[in-house]
Amino acid sequence: MQGSSGAADPGECPLALALPSGPSGQVAASGYAKKPVCPAAFRETMDQSGVLLWVKAEPFLVGALQEPPPSKFSLHYLRKIATYVRTRATEGAYPHLYWPTWRHIACGKLQLAKDLAWLYFEMFDNLSVRTPEERLEWSEILSNCATEEEVEKQRSQLYVDTLQFLLFLYIQQLNRISLRTSLIGEEWPSRRSRPQSPSPAERPSCHNKNWNDYSHQAFVCNHLSELLELLLDPEQLTASFHSTHSSLLSRDAVTALSFLIEGTVSRAKKVYPLHQLALWQPLHVASGFSKSSKTFSLYKLEAWLRASLTTNPFGPSACLKSGKKLAWAHQVEGSTKRAKIACNAHMAPRLHRIVVMSQVYKQTLAKSSETLVGAHVRAHRCSESFIYLLSPLRSMTIEKCRNSTFVLGPVETTLHLHDCENLKVIAVCHRLSISSTTSCTFHIMTPSRPLILSGNQTVTFAPFHTHYPMLEDHMARTGLATVPNYWDNPMVVCKEGSVTSLFRLLPPSEFYIFVIPFEMEGDTAEIPGGLPSAYQKALAQREESIHIWQKTVKEARLTKEQRKQFQALVENKFYEWLVSTGHRQQLDSLVPTPAAS
Repeated sequence: MQGSSGAADPGECPLALALPSGPSGQVAASGYAKKPVCPAAFRETMDQSGVLLWVKAEPFLVGALQEPPPSKFSLHYLRKIATYVRTRATEGAYPHLYWPTWRHIACGKLQLAKDLAWLYFEMFDNLSVRTPEERLEWSEILSNCATEEEVEKQRSQLYVDTLQFLLFLYIQQLNRISLRTSLIGEEWPSRRSRPQSPSPAERPSCHNKNWNDYSHQAFVCNHLSELLELLLDPEQLTASFHSTHSSLLSRDAVTALSFLIEGTVSRAKKVYPLHQLALWQPLHVASGFSKSSKTFSLYKLEAWLRASLTTNPFGPSACLKSGKKLAWAHQVEGSTKRAKIACNAHMAPRLHRIVVMSQVYKQTLAKSSETLVGAHVRAHRCSESFIYLLSPLRSMTIEKCRNSTFVLGPVETTLHLHDCENLKVIAVCHRLSISSTTSCTFHIMTPSRPLILSGNQTVTFAPFHTHYPMLEDHMARTGLATVPNYWDNPMVVCKEGSVTSLFRLLPPSEFYIFVIPFEMEGDTAEIPGGLPSAYQKALAQREESIHIWQKTVKEARLTKEQRKQFQALVENKFYEWLVSTGHRQQLDSLVPTPAAS
């Protein structure tokens, strides 16, 4: 938002010293055949320079809402928006798009509700590079607003990078429902852009496109021409909003494309944004950059991108194929399910960390690990387990899990659940979104309204009700504050039934504190921000009842034999309660197995 457009200064390439020298990359004009094919001579030049490009995972992991987008986010309307914003540069539309201008476009021209317009604007901002201190400062500003008018006044100062925001709106099509796709599967095969199919070992275990980097690559390759045309200045387009063979892209446009594409050179470990590689001197001919006009030939740039795009080496598929296996879970005796946990922390740059876990069954898994810090984490098909991930996470996705409890460290971006049943989720997160869940309870603290997407039944929201010693430190590292907190004000994005039938707020009479049963170093000794008054009052009343009971027992003046009988009766009843509630399993699973010991 303000000061966080995410676009670096598109001046001369700063990699002159950082990148190894390469060939001049001279390619004959005839080397640029029509879009579908890149000739062998062109590919040889690319191999010599050693440049590899890939589609970034994060915009799709946490930036693409897992719900079909509004119909007005189609290419037709986005092209109109792209032209409109350039004609309103003096009105807060270009190169930075201010919230009031986007609100006018979204509500006035696209007929979106204001809450939905803000949702996409704020989702994009959450992907931008901002320090934790900046995010905490924004939370403090909002918490001091007493009215909706004051909130709008503060929001009116916020802006995003216009061109990157257009790309962000376009990739919402990732989860668009297509009649053709539903009948025949994925996109129609295309020789020009079809990524190599994954091997069975690399293939994701479900059809979640947000976590499938082959879907990310296929989406960008299949829609690359449209993505580039969105970035063209209006004078470079025909009357029907299409490019020509001579269309030119500005450096700002290629910088914006770095929102989706990055790469490396000569298999170096360092990752560079697309525009820095495209401006590298040895690649000027290949990327179509002209020093005289300081623009890129769209035709040559597209050919270079298609020739250079490969599978993301730090994506979920690479993590499954060559990631480090983690022995965080044990095999349950008599079970055919085998827990699988892997990470790429040993080879991925810090901002590209991924941890995937699958089939954790009937056990307690508890970790506070550097491997988890800043990682995108996915839990898949876990059941009848208690999972504690007590580190600051970048994002968390929970899919197809059953009858389990998840206690998470602060989630910097999005916590998403899909196709889960009978879960309890306890977390501080920037945003919660849920789809196709049944009988799940969410004890959350969040500065944005929880999103109820399609297919949910019997959803319960409750206040965050636990703590661990490092919690406040982890919250500070992720830029998450205790206020504002919208845990009790969800936003229904789907159009299924009445709002009241989709969720409920946990009655204070059913509320209990959750105790994390592990010792750690740290200063947090209570629930950050405290509890809402109604829930605090319910706890006080229950505590008073316990004191009255203890006093009654004390005043009963039982004999030694009676006290012994009474103690046995209480213990038996307590044991029955542990078994009937499932808490016995949790206590048993806290005892380490001999192998784990």
